[in-house]
Amino acid sequence: MRIVTVPWEMTRLVTERREAGQSVGLVPTMGFFHAGHVSLMRAAREENDFVVVSLFVNPIQFGPREDFKEYPRDLQRDVEIAAQAGVDCIFHPRVEDMYPQPYLTFVEVEGITEGLCGASRPGHFRGVATVVAKLFHIIPAHRAYFGLKDAQQVRVIQKMVEDLNFDIQIVTCPTVREEDGLAMSSRNVYLKPEERRAATVLYRSLRRAEEMVRGGEREAREVLAAVRETLETEPLVEPEYVEAVDWEGLRPVERLQGKVLIALAARVGKARLIDNVLLEV
Repeated sequence: MRIVTVPWEMTRLVTERREAGQSVGLVPTMGFFHAGHVSLMRAAREENDFVVVSLFVNPIQFGPREDFKEYPRDLQRDVEIAAQAGVDCIFHPRVEDMYPQPYLTFVEVEGITEGLCGASRPGHFRGVATVVAKLFHIIPAHRAYFGLKDAQQVRVIQKMVEDLNFDIQIVTCPTVREEDGLAMSSRNVYLKPEERRAATVLYRSLRRAEEMVRGGEREAREVLAAVRETLETEPLVEPEYVEAVDWEGLRPVERLQGKVLIALAARVGKARLIDNVLLEV
């Protein structure tokens, strides 16, 4: 497996592969790999001739009081995991190569970035859209793979690709969970043992929502009240938001119909965790 750090070298390598008739899959990540990342790598491996994983902790998607400096990093471990998953190349650029100073150009997707996580993380999705747009230019892949745990991020990237005419297919993959239901996340390492146990209430609350919808409940307020009630059973969990939105525009809905996302965010100790279920009603 090859590790490339310079953007123009990465572009040249992928261009050569494309000119040779090979399909290219890209898995954008911030590293500290877990089984969720590996599932994306394996999906890319199954569908492409050449697989690139980008590994870059993107500073411009972190707020001033967020965990950029503390975000977990372990390059050697990540390299070993990626190699075992069949990845052909890791793109691991320097911050100064991604954002030469003074850096003045950003990509912003409006509307769908204003609610959910965007409400409490101003500028976050501008940072996400900017770095992903740069990666799509540096690594001109045929397909890019994203996990639905970060559902709002997926929708933002889908809309950016549609609006800016990127010639790339966005492939979404299911959320990967621990045996007790907790969604895989690099930030789970922040959790103390008692917090880790409490965090399972996030998925339990979403499962309750799913069961209500399967049972015929269509009033969003009733479903969301049940989710909040379940979350309140764990005093170590501090909910930030619990929302039901339509998938297309991520707008709050009163009635559950069509493709609906029920999403939540909560603080558990020093970790901010998110989870969701995407329903066809």
